[in-house]
Amino acid sequence: MDLTVIQAAIPKFVAGFKLTLWMSFTGILGSLIVGLLCSLVQYFKVPVISKVFTGYVELARNTPLLIQLFFLYYAFPVIGWKMSAETCGFVGLTFLGGSYMAEAFSGGFAGIAPNQIDAGKAIGMNQFQLARYVVFPQGLSLSVPALAANVIFLIKETSIFSVIAIPELTNTALDLIGIYYRSNEYLLMLVIAYAIILIPLSIILTILERRVRYGSFGN
Repeated sequence: MDLTVIQAAIPKFVAGFKLTLWMSFTGILGSLIVGLLCSLVQYFKVPVISKVFTGYVELARNTPLLIQLFFLYYAFPVIGWKMSAETCGFVGLTFLGGSYMAEAFSGGFAGIAPNQIDAGKAIGMNQFQLARYVVFPQGLSLSVPALAANVIFLIKETSIFSVIAIPELTNTALDLIGIYYRSNEYLLMLVIAYAIILIPLSIILTILERRVRYGSFGN
């Protein structure tokens, strides 16, 4: 183990670290938006659209991110739609993550007591008001454990971006190993970099889960 090798590689790993954080943040944010929209449409059984979103969720959850990235990066240019590697990574992570977030939100919404919905309808709430004031706030708190697990999962999935040459952490480590053949040092740095991201985040999410945990409404 050569510390000088580690020291020399720090700038490259810092750049990969920043890119991993940025792509994780944007992809997870996009996933939350897509997942929330899908789950609300499915919860209220919006005609036609709910079926389309159900098909999307099944497709995204049952195909690997690797295949999705290959399709975006190599197949789309054939039909004239060429995206940068970073854009493909964002779209792929959002496409996959949105389906998992949709299931997480749906699980939370399913836990809402039926009399809460009935009470909202009884005082004249429309579908939008029910979603805003009853379904979303209660369902969100019930969804936090699953959402937290998905966040960790999606951050780890960014390691697959290396297959389309996005210079995130895994790609950085593999490139350096290919050039200098110092596997031990660069793999150690890769493990440490992911630990720096995931361990504090896991602790924060665990604390958040405990803070929002309470008895079901209306029971």
